[in-house]
Amino acid sequence: MADLSPIDLQKALSGADYPTDRQHLVDRARRNKANDKIVSRLDGLKQDHFDGPNEVQKAVFDK
Repeated sequence: MADLSPIDLQKALSGADYPTDRQHLVDRARRNKANDKIVSRLDGLKQDHFDGPNEVQKAVFDK
C-alpha cells in the first residue's frame, strides 16, 4: 500500500498496549480516528497476535 506510511501506522496505534491481538489493534486505530485504509489493512492481517509495534509494522508492510 504505497499511500500508507509507517508514521501513519504509528499514529493510528498510539497508546496500544502489547502484547495484543488484531482486534485490539483495529479498535485502537478506530479510537485514534485512523483512516479507513489503515483500519482495513489491520483488520485483514492474517497474523492475530503481536508482541510489539515492530511486529505489527512488519506484518503490515512486508507483503
